[in-house]
Amino acid sequence: MKLDVIKLDGGTAGSVDLGEDIFGLDPRADILHRVVRWQRNKAQAGTHKVKTRSETSYSTKKIYRQKGTGGARHGDKNAPIFRHGGIYKGPTPRSHAHDLPKKVRALGLKHALSAKAKAGALVILDEASSNGKTAELAKQVKNLGWKRALVIDGAQVNAEFARAAANIEGLDVLPSVGANVYDILKRDTLVITKAGVEALEARLK
Repeated sequence: MKLDVIKLDGGTAGSVDLGEDIFGLDPRADILHRVVRWQRNKAQAGTHKVKTRSETSYSTKKIYRQKGTGGARHGDKNAPIFRHGGIYKGPTPRSHAHDLPKKVRALGLKHALSAKAKAGALVILDEASSNGKTAELAKQVKNLGWKRALVIDGAQVNAEFARAAANIEGLDVLPSVGANVYDILKRDTLVITKAGVEALEARLK
């Protein structure tokens, strides 16, 4: 697969060959769903907590005698049956993460990249460099028509470019090692630098 390479000023910078085994697959929604679900579950805090009957602030005194009242037998008012009593089997802090084979995760990233390429939402950039001025980069991004874009650079992101992009709404920057399925699918446009393409192909080969 051959795609044109562009510059930030809109000019052309030749073309690049993309591997069909990474950018030319037929995207599978089931694999993408599995990887996104794995990502989001792993990121979930899992700090939800309810009070059990040993943690609610009522007296532990038996509320009335065991026999002779005509009512049900009860101990204290912390029982789950009473209003403001403890919660029975409620959520407690835990990890929501689950395992996913490494091969499936790598395959998910390939399918995410292929999905963007197939949709025509993949842009190859010569290099992501800037003088650190947000206004100038924002103007270039607007001229290129990027509204919700993710820029994936090589092993390291250019510090000046990252600083300029930090305050631009809808523009996110990641190094190649941070490329992930959820962030790729969430954006309308995927922008990968030539260094990023080389790093991703080396990572996924």
